[in-house]
Amino acid sequence: MFIDGRQLPEGTLIETDLAIIGAGAAGISIARELAGTGISVALLESGGLEFDAETQDLYEGELAGVNYPLTSSRLRYFGGTTNHWGGWCRPFEPLDFEKRDWVPYSGWPITRADLDPYYTRALDVCQIRSSGFDDPSEWAEGGAPMPLAGDEVETRFFLYSPPTRFGKKYRPDIENAPNITCYLNSNVLEIVPTENGAEVDHLRMGTLSGVRFTVRPRVCVLACGGIENARVLLLSNSVESAGLGNRNDVVGRFFMEHPHVPSPATFLVSDLNLVANWYRNYTRVNRDTGNVVMRGCLMMSEAYLRRTKRMGTVLTFAPSRPILSESVASAEEAAPNDPGALLHPKILQLARSTTSTPAEGDEVGWRFGVGCASEQEPNPASRITLSDKKDALGLPRTRLDWRLKKSDRDNLRANLEAVARAFGGWGEGRVQVLFPERDEWTEAEGWGNHHLGSTRMAEDPRHGVVDANCRVHGMSNLFIAGSSLFPTGATVNPTLTVVALALRLADHLKNGFAAGTPSSSF
Repeated sequence: MFIDGRQLPEGTLIETDLAIIGAGAAGISIARELAGTGISVALLESGGLEFDAETQDLYEGELAGVNYPLTSSRLRYFGGTTNHWGGWCRPFEPLDFEKRDWVPYSGWPITRADLDPYYTRALDVCQIRSSGFDDPSEWAEGGAPMPLAGDEVETRFFLYSPPTRFGKKYRPDIENAPNITCYLNSNVLEIVPTENGAEVDHLRMGTLSGVRFTVRPRVCVLACGGIENARVLLLSNSVESAGLGNRNDVVGRFFMEHPHVPSPATFLVSDLNLVANWYRNYTRVNRDTGNVVMRGCLMMSEAYLRRTKRMGTVLTFAPSRPILSESVASAEEAAPNDPGALLHPKILQLARSTTSTPAEGDEVGWRFGVGCASEQEPNPASRITLSDKKDALGLPRTRLDWRLKKSDRDNLRANLEAVARAFGGWGEGRVQVLFPERDEWTEAEGWGNHHLGSTRMAEDPRHGVVDANCRVHGMSNLFIAGSSLFPTGATVNPTLTVVALALRLADHLKNGFAAGTPSSSF
C-alpha cells in the first residue's frame, strides 16, 4: 500500500515493527524480502512515484574539495538512483574484503564467502541470467580473450542488468504486500534515540507541504544512499550532540568514489579480429535462461596487486577506428602536439612488424580508446559534514569534501603501465599511456556517481560506524544499508554488492523477528 505523507493528519503516530528509511535499491530489496511475513514494515520515501524538482533540491549542498555533482548524481523518488542506473554489475573480488597491509584502513568484517550466496540472489533481483563473470568459456561463441603477456592483467566480464528500475519493476510487490506501507513524500527530519542514545525511540517526519508526524519502530534501517546516510546520522543530534553512531567521529569520513579517466591511453592492435567483439561493445548473448548482455574488460590480477602493493583499476575499450599509413603523417602535421590524435609512427611501426608488411596506404592497424575507473585509498579527511546553509525543510544541507591523493594518481599510472607491458609482450598490440605524471591530483576528470564509505563497517567502533551485521555500534536497533557501508570501494560498480548486503541484512532481521528477539539484542 502507498500513502502520501502530505495527506496524513498533523501529529499522526505510526507504530511499526520495522521502518526502512529510503526506497532505493537497498530499501526496496529489504522490504521485498519481508513481504508476506508477519512483520509490519513502514517504507519511508522522501519523493513520490515520479521526479519532482522541489524534492530533488533537498540533495543540494556545498563543496569543499574536488568538484562533484551533488544533486545530479542521484535521484530522490521511489526507486532512488536505480531510476537512472546504467546496469553495470560485477561482484567484488575476495581480495577486496581483506585487510591489505599496503592499503590504510582496509579490511571488511565479512568475507567474499559470506556474501557469495547473496550475490547469487542479487543477480536474480537485478534480472541477470548468468553468473559468468570470470569464465571466458561461457562467452566463447563471441571470441577469445586476448592472450596478454605476463600475469599482471586479466580479462574479466561485466554482466548487465536491463537495467532494473526498482521503482517500476518492484512497485507491485510493495503495493500488494499486506504488511508493507510505503509513505511517499515523507522525509525523516531526525532519528530520535532514547535518553541514553542506545536505542531508536522514534522518527520525526515532515513533508515539504508542512505536515509533521511520527514513526515509532521496533527496528530501523537507514538506506538513503552513500551521502545521505551520513547526513541523516549527523542531523540526528538532539541527544547525541555529534550525531548518532558518531561517538568516535567516524560518521561522514572516508568518503570514496571511483575516479574515472576518459582517455588515459590509446591502444593499437594489428588486426581487429584479435580483439573479441565483446571487448568493444555491449554484447547480447542468447541463453536458455534468457538473454544476457555482457562485456569484457581488463583488470589487474590478484598476484600483481599483492606483489606490487597496488589497488585495482578496470579498463574498458571504446569504439575502434582503422589507422592508415598515409593518415598518420597528415595527422601528425595537423596536430603535432596532440598525443591523442593518432599513435606515434614508431609505435605504429612496431605494430606493423607483427604482420606482413602492407602496401602504402593500406590499413595497418586499429586504434582503441579506453575508459578506466580506479579504486581510491580510504582517507579520513575525505568526508561529509553539515553545511551552515538550510534546505526547504529547515535542515542543514550536505557539505562534501571529496579528496584525491597522490597515491591514487600513482596507483592508476602504474596500472596503466602494467597494461602496456602486457600488450607489448603479447606482440600484436601497443599502448600509448596518456595519463600524465602529476605531483598531486586536485581535479577529477570524471567519476562513477558511486558514493562509498561514509558509514563504514568495522569490528572496532573506533574505526567504523556499523558492525558485521550492519548494526550501528552502540545502538541496539539501528541498522544501515547501502554503499556507505563499504570500508574500501573495490574497482567495480557498487549496486550488485549493495543489493547482496541488503539481502543479507534482511535475513538477519527476519531471523531476529522470528526468534521474538527484543530490539535490545538484535
